[in-house]
Amino acid sequence: MTGARLQSHRVSRRRRHLLTCLSAVLTVVVLTACGGLDAPASGRIAGRTLTVYVGVPLQGASSVSGKAVVNGVRLALAESRGRVGRFHIVLKVLNDATASQGEWDPGQTSSNAVQAAADATTIGYIGDLDSGASAVSIPILNQAGIPQISPRSTAVGLTSAGPGSQPGEPAKYYPTHLRTFARVAPSDAVQAAVQVKLQQSLGCTKTYVLADEEVDGEDFAVSFGLAAQRARLSVVATQQYDPRATSYAPLAASIASSRANCVLVSAISGSNAVPVTRQVAKALPNARIFAGAGVAQSTYVDPIEGGVPLAVDSRLLITSPALGMAAYPRAARSFLAAYERRYGPPEPDAILGYESMRLMLSAIRRATDDGRKPASRSAVRRAILHTRDRHSVLGTYSIDPDGNTSLNAYGVWRVVGGNLRFWKALKGS
Repeated sequence: MTGARLQSHRVSRRRRHLLTCLSAVLTVVVLTACGGLDAPASGRIAGRTLTVYVGVPLQGASSVSGKAVVNGVRLALAESRGRVGRFHIVLKVLNDATASQGEWDPGQTSSNAVQAAADATTIGYIGDLDSGASAVSIPILNQAGIPQISPRSTAVGLTSAGPGSQPGEPAKYYPTHLRTFARVAPSDAVQAAVQVKLQQSLGCTKTYVLADEEVDGEDFAVSFGLAAQRARLSVVATQQYDPRATSYAPLAASIASSRANCVLVSAISGSNAVPVTRQVAKALPNARIFAGAGVAQSTYVDPIEGGVPLAVDSRLLITSPALGMAAYPRAARSFLAAYERRYGPPEPDAILGYESMRLMLSAIRRATDDGRKPASRSAVRRAILHTRDRHSVLGTYSIDPDGNTSLNAYGVWRVVGGNLRFWKALKGS
């Protein structure tokens, strides 16, 4: 049995904890019949105030991406002057991370989703950033009929069954049997295909995959293994590492003995991705190192912010659903100029947050006939899932009934002097 197959049947401690937490939260949601949690089927909002919640990590290594998403959302809302016709759009930002966890936390994420569900003015939810967090928030918001758009959660099983998903996915996330979740980033199936193409083009013949115990890391590793198998790229092994370990020297030595010439780090920054990468790079001085969207941020690549050493830069390539401005339509350049004036140079995920809010506002506009008709969650949900040929800063795309975007490219980012530099876009098919 290959490493990829072993990984697909393995359930990490983090995933088991998440499933236990999810079960408990859903029990509370089902038994609680008050306020927004027991909203009418249409989810009609009384009054002229509509609230959009944003749930992202604002603590820990991933906070730079979380704050960039929030800034992108704020910029989109400011451009609409905070209104859709007669409706005033209120933004409420929630932190899904905790200081003790150092990253997104299941308990905090569920608390955020319950807060949004209990608010009778909630019309939509932007988030979460990590797939594991979305796995917690989706069923709670789904129970309340709240439409949700994630800037990045890329795990295949959040929207689709089949290759790359876990047993029971995606049905277990949708207790009402209606889809309420969409994402503007292509799934890990696309990212995995891009990673395989990239690695093969750079001479990889034996890849060793390291995954953290997060849903994001585990699921991307599975998707990569499946894509590698189809493309006949040899995966030497797929191994989970302990994100709480104090040293990865023995692990790095084991990888070196495998004679792998490439290593894929499938993790989020808060899962000790930097120490793992540093020690693997030291043990395999001639190997190329690749990483996925979960670490496409300054805290992973900039040594001043605790990132990997500069000596690793020339060997490190990262894939992200965010592309460079040169690969986007002209509207993206206007976004960049406006963003830089307000907040400075953006992290890659900033544009995904911006478009998530733009899509939400567009759905509210279409669902209410430019604010002339009453607002309801069900109408906004339908508008999101019936998005067709939308011209946006990300390019022209549609959202399918499962909540997936038709976009199918990932950006390949180099690291130069501790900074992310866009190299090129690759399509997954």
